[in-house]
Amino acid sequence: MTAQTTVAGLGELLRGQLIDRTDPDYDDARRLYNGMIDKRPAMIARCTNVADVIAAVDYARDHDLLVAVRGGGHNGAGLGSCDDGLVIDLSPMKGVRVDPGRRTIRAEAGCTQGDVDHAAHPFGLAYPAGIFSTTGIAGLTLGGGHGYLSRRHGLTIDNLIEVDIVLADGSFVTASETQHPDLFWALRGGGGNFGVVTSFSYRAHPVRDVYAGPIFWDLADAREVMSWYREFLPQAPEALSPFLGLKTVPSTAPFPAELWGRRICALISCYDGPAGEAEAAMAPIRNELPPPILDGVTTMPYPTLQSMFDPLLPSGMQWYWKGDFVRELPDDAIDAHLEHAAASPSELSLMHLYPVDGAVHRVGAGDTAFHYRDATWSMVIAGIDPDPGKAATVTSWARSYWEALRSYSMGGAYVNFMMDEGGDRIRATYGANYDRLAGTKASYDPTNLFRVNQNIPAA
Repeated sequence: MTAQTTVAGLGELLRGQLIDRTDPDYDDARRLYNGMIDKRPAMIARCTNVADVIAAVDYARDHDLLVAVRGGGHNGAGLGSCDDGLVIDLSPMKGVRVDPGRRTIRAEAGCTQGDVDHAAHPFGLAYPAGIFSTTGIAGLTLGGGHGYLSRRHGLTIDNLIEVDIVLADGSFVTASETQHPDLFWALRGGGGNFGVVTSFSYRAHPVRDVYAGPIFWDLADAREVMSWYREFLPQAPEALSPFLGLKTVPSTAPFPAELWGRRICALISCYDGPAGEAEAAMAPIRNELPPPILDGVTTMPYPTLQSMFDPLLPSGMQWYWKGDFVRELPDDAIDAHLEHAAASPSELSLMHLYPVDGAVHRVGAGDTAFHYRDATWSMVIAGIDPDPGKAATVTSWARSYWEALRSYSMGGAYVNFMMDEGGDRIRATYGANYDRLAGTKASYDPTNLFRVNQNIPAA
């Protein structure tokens, strides 16, 4: 069968658009969030509904096509696309239904977090999910998901009620604690290994306005801030989630021009509760640390916080990121952080430590596929720049920084902070859960149709 015949045949089965290399939309459709990665799929199926997804999965399986699945398209490793195969693009599937009485949110897999926030905020509801509104909910959720609300309400997967999913054999099932519970266990952290999730149902929480924003200190104060932060976090109320960053102030509004290009240590915080309580919770940060060079913490709608940093990191940047889970932050680790932060190769390159304590720790390591329930932070080191000519420089910096901190890590990483790093790294990320995941893979995708991901082959 020729490629053109294949394209024509699949196109007849879809309600959505099928794009191939002859289509004028092809280059735009194949473009990835990470501008460092360039892939040329044979076809891109823009699915509008579950029937389209079933048709695309069946066609790919029957014609032995490599398959990649794209939700919100935010994957840093470029795993939402592939060379020469079929991209199942869920981005047109953006339906969101909020049930304010039951406090649930059902969202289709093409949604970004901004899509969900827009629909849920009028009802005063949210669930823990990321720090950018441009992040796709599908990849974030399937990897575990952490964000501003995680210390109080757990990971995204800890608030997941059920998913609808198309399996490798083309069948459509719902997975939950009572339906296909083995699959539901695996989907909560096991990534896109088991099928194409078409919708997610979440348990939501009352969240409307939050007391939140960034506080910056000059990098000269970073050692004091980091030493203080490691002691403060375990005592902080769970409604307060401060993540720490070593960064550079971008040379752009809304930052004051006199701070542009300045290397900093930042605490970006969110308090989910009344303003009076928030001021008290934040008081130690303001009273026990050196005077900051910027204090941008104020009361704002939760979606405003989620979208605050979106303009700084548009699609198409050069990205190279590395992650690790971290339990402790000893003095020697702080020394290594400061050495590499001082050598940051661009204004956008960064290191973040996201808290994954509090409610995250109240779920067992074997209760979901997400293994590192005893971590304190999920760390990411990201070399970022808009200039393709700096790709090698930001990559080298991120790798060197990560290597310098390896001895202080717990061994594995948040899968959404990983590049293509090999099977040993994936085993380390899932730890004692890996064998069970491989067994579940054998049950639901024995031929590894869904392998363009942080892949777990069938046992």
